[in-house]
Amino acid sequence: MIGVRSATVADAARCAEIYAPFVTDSWVSFELDAPDSEQMAGRIAGILQSHDWLVAEREGAVLGYAYGSEHRTRAAYQTSCDVAVYVDPAYKRQGIGRLLYEALLPRLKDRNIHAAFAGIALPNQASIALHRAMGFDPVGTYREVGWKMGGWRDVTWLQRLL
Repeated sequence: MIGVRSATVADAARCAEIYAPFVTDSWVSFELDAPDSEQMAGRIAGILQSHDWLVAEREGAVLGYAYGSEHRTRAAYQTSCDVAVYVDPAYKRQGIGRLLYEALLPRLKDRNIHAAFAGIALPNQASIALHRAMGFDPVGTYREVGWKMGGWRDVTWLQRLL
């Protein structure tokens, strides 16, 4: 059985391990260098102060994670956030992303977050399908906004009011 719980900095190494191929082997993340466990621990600690970071695990093994983070820095955006979910490719298409979002979105609402946004580098039909299934609606696409893996990449944005 897969359970969901709040992340701790002790999960940083595994979260970094899950995230690394999304950075190095795809355009899913616009980062160019994968963060190490120390950098990931800093991210987890920072996000837990303002939003939330969850992990999905089975028998103590972390299979994926999701978090909410600041949408923009200006004060009027404080009730909006960005969300992201990453699942170890060995466990894809098992409902883990949905399970994580089902737990994360209510927690963000409890923190007075009104709107959640997801930016998805294209193409990524699986992520779009997950977000649409979770009630996110498309709100626009940034064309050729990032250069990664030898080409310009578009990012489409989806939104869900909580």
